[in-house]
Amino acid sequence: MNAVLVAVIVMLVLALCRVHVVLSLFIGALIGGLMAGLGLDGTMVAFQDGLAGGAKIALSYALLGAFAMAVASAGLPRVLAEWLINRLGVEGAEAKARTIALTKWGMLAGILAMAIMSQNLIPVHIAFIPLIIPPLLSVFNRLKLDRRMVTCILTFGLVTTYMWIPLGFGSIFLNDILLGNINKAGMSTDGINVMKAMAIPALGMFVGLLIAVFISYRKPREYANITITEAANEEEEPISRYKIWVSVVAIIATFAVQVWMQSSDMEADSLLIGALIGLAIFMGTGAVDWRKADDVFTAGMKMMALIGFIMITAQGFAAVMQATGEVEGLVNASADLFSGSKAAAAIAMLVVGLIVTMGIGSSFSTLPIIATIYVPLCASMGFSPLATVAIIGTAGALGDAGSPASDSTLGPTSGLNADGQHDHIRDSVIPTFIHFNIPLLIAGWAAAMVL
Repeated sequence: MNAVLVAVIVMLVLALCRVHVVLSLFIGALIGGLMAGLGLDGTMVAFQDGLAGGAKIALSYALLGAFAMAVASAGLPRVLAEWLINRLGVEGAEAKARTIALTKWGMLAGILAMAIMSQNLIPVHIAFIPLIIPPLLSVFNRLKLDRRMVTCILTFGLVTTYMWIPLGFGSIFLNDILLGNINKAGMSTDGINVMKAMAIPALGMFVGLLIAVFISYRKPREYANITITEAANEEEEPISRYKIWVSVVAIIATFAVQVWMQSSDMEADSLLIGALIGLAIFMGTGAVDWRKADDVFTAGMKMMALIGFIMITAQGFAAVMQATGEVEGLVNASADLFSGSKAAAAIAMLVVGLIVTMGIGSSFSTLPIIATIYVPLCASMGFSPLATVAIIGTAGALGDAGSPASDSTLGPTSGLNADGQHDHIRDSVIPTFIHFNIPLLIAGWAAAMVL
């Protein structure tokens, strides 16, 4: 049996059995490496080499977590939450029902807009989630909002944006990684409109979102009102208008630095430098008390560092999968089932992409692995360059939503589980897998057939 397939299955089964994601990734990588004949030493060397690739990302996420907690300590998210709660307290049944409906849908639309902007206009990726979502949990509880719906909204904004709009993180994914690796593999992408190629897959994601919001999770769901530990002490302190304005300035400065660095081809360090600038503003203005700075920053780093550590481990898993050399074997085994059928070839390539990305947890890391194999395969099967871009782009994006090791599921969990009532696997991974991977698989296949 293929070592990559076994490794991914082991990782997913362990995660579903509530084994921690880090341990699940490590055990899956170990079994996959041993099955491929790398031996214990070879597997551990490959795993350790892969760990280094995620170190900068983990540090950036930890600092962004500290920045987010600094903003939270200044009271800005609490101002938003209290404003929403006050709107829910209006008198009169008809007026209250109307206000609740407007508040609910306006809040969900705002969360979707923030998720979309986090990929391009304000490129902070998932760092806004633990900043904005925890203070809103009490509002969610009063509205009896199913948090699985919020998970799907966040994941849709995070994934669909970069896989369709070539700006910010989308420019990196679509132009640099997708088109760049297809060109390296020998197929010209000159004149290809990447948005056109990925439009049908993006439409599949949108259909999944509509199903999640209006069908699957539209019914009320009860949650207990549990005080969030980190916020317990903050709620006793009055909100300072000065600190609020410092927060606004720090946020604008952080965003501006990241946008400037990305426009200057320094996007690799933009998250790190942006977070440092924001923290410096809080410390320099005294908005964060020096005596409490250590507690505030430590709490923020803990909040995001776990995500960073999981992503480091996922990089080690990916390195072992590459070292096995059996990704190509998985594709070739699938190719034997094609029998010259383009329809069967397309679905097989998409499923392999789903399996690989579910294990690695990152579309950005999956594309370079599969592009060199898929390009000659697509050319031999007679797929057009546009269809090839759609197949490879969709195969890379498949599994980002629904992977236990993906920041697109870890991010929503970090915010929605602030009070301990949102399970990562059952409330983030499974809902996003069902509502996005299945429609994306169908839409990607349709794109391959019609383009």
